[in-house]
Amino acid sequence: MTVTVSGFSEIQDAFLAHVRDTEYATMITVDRRNRPRARVLLPVGEVIDGEPVGWLASYPAPVKSAHLAGNPHTTCAYWSPRQNAVFVDSVPTWAADEGSRVHAWEVYERGGPPGMGHDPSPYPPGGPGYHVLRIEPWRIRLVRGSDLRGTLRRKQEPAPAVSGPAGSRSSDKAAG
Repeated sequence: MTVTVSGFSEIQDAFLAHVRDTEYATMITVDRRNRPRARVLLPVGEVIDGEPVGWLASYPAPVKSAHLAGNPHTTCAYWSPRQNAVFVDSVPTWAADEGSRVHAWEVYERGGPPGMGHDPSPYPPGGPGYHVLRIEPWRIRLVRGSDLRGTLRRKQEPAPAVSGPAGSRSSDKAAG
């Protein structure tokens, strides 16, 4: 059974607890042939004006960049051994402005949500490899492992984003 809620505040505590408990996320993208591709990542997040916002320090690898350019929809999945799960659907965007890049670095350093910080040093903020994806969920589904009860929070699905990191170009050859 799944219960639908209208505001993030109604699931915020459970969402943050499940994400903190899991820490790592699996991000699913889709290639140009509609085949899914999964990768394990360490996003961080915060709540801004009552809405969840995720940040992902990421190398703009050719395959991931091509997938996002061809179909920008992603799902980030969190799963714990207690069978609690969180599914975050979004259309992430490359945050190319310096303010967002510095802010994401600071969220990694201080921990976001609290207790979930990571060492961002592999991505020096001024370095050429430091790129940031901003993740604003349009759909979040929580599943409680003890009884498989689900909670769904859905906003209006956003229009597809087509931006890429500054100076990068996606290649069809990399999409496969």
